[in-house]
Amino acid sequence: MTEIDAKTDALVPEWLHLPDIAEMLDVEVTRVRQLVKEGQLIAVRRGENRALAVPSAFIDGDKIVKGLTGTLTLLRDDGFSDEEMLEWLFTPDETLPGTPAQALSENRGTEVKRRAQALAV
Repeated sequence: MTEIDAKTDALVPEWLHLPDIAEMLDVEVTRVRQLVKEGQLIAVRRGENRALAVPSAFIDGDKIVKGLTGTLTLLRDDGFSDEEMLEWLFTPDETLPGTPAQALSENRGTEVKRRAQALAV
């Protein structure tokens, strides 16, 4: 769990707190914390009370967006920090088009993973 700068914070359009995610996924908050610990989600401390928050784009109804976990693993293996991963996922890419996070939510994960793999080269 990291702290992010204002620039990266501004890239993410909407955030969810862990209890909200737990309710959406129909699991306990401790399970959401475990997902963060396992690297399946990225949570950052933000706001006045420094509560943990996750980009809402990472949740699709009652599940984690398809392809997100694999993409985070690839980026982490490439040496990206949580903040760098958020910046990459929410920065527009004309070749996609849109952001990698948008592409994942639109079930275009193969393209996103291809780009993430190319970063390692």
